[in-house]
Amino acid sequence: MTTFRTLDDLEPKGKRVLVRVDLNVPMEDGRVTDATRLDRILPTLRDIAGRGGRVILLAHFGRPKGENFAERANPAESLAPVAAELARRLGQPVAFARNCVGEEAEAAVAALRDGEILCLENTRFHSGEEKNRPALVEAMAKLGDAYVNDAFSAAHRAHASTEGLAHALPAYAGRTMEAELKALDAALGNPKRPVMAIVGGAKVSTKLDLLGNLVTKVDCLVIGGGMANTFLAARGIPVGKSLCEHDLAETARAIKEKARISGCEILLPVDALLAKEFRAHADHRVGDVSHVLPDEMILDIGPKSVAAIESALDRMATLVWNGPVGAFELQPFDSGTVAIARKAANLTDAGRLVSVAGGGDTVAALNAAHAAEEMSYVSTAGGAFLEWMEGKDLPGVKALMK
Repeated sequence: MTTFRTLDDLEPKGKRVLVRVDLNVPMEDGRVTDATRLDRILPTLRDIAGRGGRVILLAHFGRPKGENFAERANPAESLAPVAAELARRLGQPVAFARNCVGEEAEAAVAALRDGEILCLENTRFHSGEEKNRPALVEAMAKLGDAYVNDAFSAAHRAHASTEGLAHALPAYAGRTMEAELKALDAALGNPKRPVMAIVGGAKVSTKLDLLGNLVTKVDCLVIGGGMANTFLAARGIPVGKSLCEHDLAETARAIKEKARISGCEILLPVDALLAKEFRAHADHRVGDVSHVLPDEMILDIGPKSVAAIESALDRMATLVWNGPVGAFELQPFDSGTVAIARKAANLTDAGRLVSVAGGGDTVAALNAAHAAEEMSYVSTAGGAFLEWMEGKDLPGVKALMK
C-alpha cells in the first residue's frame, strides 16, 4: 500500500490544524437522528486537541443551491446544530463561526487556544468548494498550519476542502481515514486469500464498473438482490415479475465470461423466497429459481442459496461486502441477508475471516442483524466506498499519499 502521513507524524501543539470531517448526518426537527459519523471522528479530535492542537473543523452539509454565499447560506443547512451535538458527544465546548472563510472565520480562529475546537460553517455555502477553486483553497489555507483529512466518505470528490487543501498545507490522514485505508487495503489491496465479494442491490446498471473490477480481484463473487435476476435471465431462466434489466443480458454474460477467464467463481441463487406482492409479510413460498411463476417475484435468496454461500465463506480468508442479497427492508425477505451477516460475523469473531463492509443499505442490514460490531471494519462511506471497490482513484486519498 502506498504510504501516507498519519497523526503520528504530526506535532500539533500550538498549531492551527484544519480537520476535514464528515458532519453530513441525518437531521429531524433540528436534531441529529444518527450520530454514527460524529462518533467516528472523536478519536481524531481528541488526539489533536489532547496534544495541544487548535482544531478547526471543515465539513459540508446537504446540497446548497445558488451562485453566491447569500443564496447558498440556507439556515436549514447550517452546521450549528451539528456542532452542538458534537460538543455534547465530545464532552467539551465546540465554538462555531458562521462562515468557513473571511473575517468572521479568521477572528474565530485567532481566538482559539491550545486544545480548543472550532467548527466552521458549511463549506458548500461557497460554490468554490465543489468547483475546487484556488481562491477558496487559499482562503481556507490561511486559517491553518496543517491539514488533516478524516472524511473518507467525501474523498471521492475533488473539492476545495477534500483535495485542494491537501496540496496547500502539510497533509495527514486522521484516525478514521487511517483505519479506513488500512481496512480497504486488507480487503482488496493486499488481502489474505481466498477472497469473497458479496454484491447486492437492485440494478446491474449501477454497478457495472464494480462487477468488472471485482471479477479480476476476488476468488468468489456472490451476486444477490435484483442484480442476480438479470444474471439468471441472461441464462434463459424466467424470473416472472422480478426486478430485472433484461436489456443487460449480454452485459451479464460478458461479466460472467470475464470472471471465467480470471478464475473467479460466481455464485448465483439456486432457490428463492417467491411472492406475488412487494410488501412486508406477503404470502410467499420457497422455490427453485428455475420454477418462478409468471406472476411471482424473487424477493430473497432461499435456504439452499444461503447454505451454499455459508459453505463458501468457510473456505474464505477475506470478505468484502456491498449490498444486501434480498429485499432486506421487508420481513421476512431479510432472512438471507441476516443469515449471511451472522455467519460472517461469527467467522470474524473466531479469527477466521477478515470482513470489510460498506454502503448505506449494507450498514443498515448489518445493524439489523446485530452483526456490525463483530465485522473487521464497517465503512460509513457510500459513494467513496463504492468507487474504491470499482478500482477508481479517490482524489481526497490520492492527495494524502507521500
